[in-house]
Amino acid sequence: MTETTQPTKAAPRRKLFIRTYGCQMNVYDSQRMADLLRPLGYAPTETQDDADMVVLNTCHIREKASEKVFSELGRLRLRREERRAEGADLVVAVAGCVAQAEGEEILRRAPMVDIVVGPQAYHRLPEMVARAERAAGARRGGRGAGVLDTEFPAEPKFDFLPAPSAVTGGSAFLSIQEGCDKFCTFCVVPYTRGAEYSRPVAAILTEARGLVAAGALELTLLGQNVNAWHGEAPDGSTWNLAQLIHALAEIEGVRRLRYTTSHPRDMDDALIAAHRDVPALMPYLHLPVQSGSDRVLDAMNRQHGRDLFLRIVERLRAARPDIALSSDFIVGFPGERDADFDDTMRLIEEVGFASAFSFKYSARPGTPGAAMADQIPETVKEARLAALQSLLRAQQTAFNEGTAGRTLEVLFQERGRREGQLIGKSPWLQSVHAQAPERLIGRLVEVRVTSGHANSLAGEVVTNLGVAA
Repeated sequence: MTETTQPTKAAPRRKLFIRTYGCQMNVYDSQRMADLLRPLGYAPTETQDDADMVVLNTCHIREKASEKVFSELGRLRLRREERRAEGADLVVAVAGCVAQAEGEEILRRAPMVDIVVGPQAYHRLPEMVARAERAAGARRGGRGAGVLDTEFPAEPKFDFLPAPSAVTGGSAFLSIQEGCDKFCTFCVVPYTRGAEYSRPVAAILTEARGLVAAGALELTLLGQNVNAWHGEAPDGSTWNLAQLIHALAEIEGVRRLRYTTSHPRDMDDALIAAHRDVPALMPYLHLPVQSGSDRVLDAMNRQHGRDLFLRIVERLRAARPDIALSSDFIVGFPGERDADFDDTMRLIEEVGFASAFSFKYSARPGTPGAAMADQIPETVKEARLAALQSLLRAQQTAFNEGTAGRTLEVLFQERGRREGQLIGKSPWLQSVHAQAPERLIGRLVEVRVTSGHANSLAGEVVTNLGVAA
């Protein structure tokens, strides 16, 4: 028997707070969970203390990820007690990759949790909320009745999601691919997100048009291995990512396109050519390399070497000379010698990155890396990370300082900390701060960069580029 989750009358207004950890895919998932819960009467709120329901959308990539979740659950347990003393209640849900990997442990250690749902099952969240609310009486009596769903369903979750309800700041995420078949030895994603799945072309184009109609000028295509996307077209053929980018660029109103995160092995000729041929495709690419050592890359099962990465960089810059590159780096992977780390530093010097993310290796339970011999001492990891981040920070600062005096198209997305200040993004994904009226949020505006800094640019508005009010 299918449970009814769409109320026949207007649902009572309740407040929803979603705390999002981790990647941009989680940001997208949080937005879609809010869309799913809206028909049940849940409206987003900015503060956790006001919420009738709190969802922790978790990430399992970083060190001590699960312990951070349990710490937050401890605070929510106290908040629930306060609300019950006030005659109210609080529904608590844990979603995302920690939920997928440790769902039963969450319910064992935190029996106050109402719902645990994995990233491939959250389309069933309305049903789970209904079940949890019906069990509220039992839970008040102290009996655990948490609802757990961490299955990898046969049906794609995207087939059950409502249309996106809103776009803020003129930019929107669009998930086109999920899962991973690469099985890097440090990574939990294949175990928490499942096998690679590509959404069909028609579904992506429909969602894209809806986002543009809701105010999006910029679309960022998301996937764990987004450039591995190969989606079925209406005629039964299979498209690659370059074909999809060309089609999206033809949608009226699309001014900017981005995609993340990519794997070097899937950077094919057509995709590199798209950086040359599609003006809407921004001159910025996040392409994780993780290490500059072939020894370490092999131990990581990255399925590419240093030379392949450098050849891709060379070809991208030949196709789009102004392209800026970002990457991910892990230091202290098991067996990483001083010479291996030196190879990574030389690769950074050779490429020159506009930005990057870097981390100490931390063993993820269940991954091959966790069982490898020759684990690196924390003191060595910390020293290597400090040296690597110093180099990357210098490169990022130099890149930002190099834009001073230029006039750029900036998409303003939100208010800044200072009175009358807006924050936007440059074509190279730099944060840009400028004094500007709020009516320019969600608009493309010409900004002259007055100074570049380590993490942002400062500028002055020159003119609106003519996007309709």
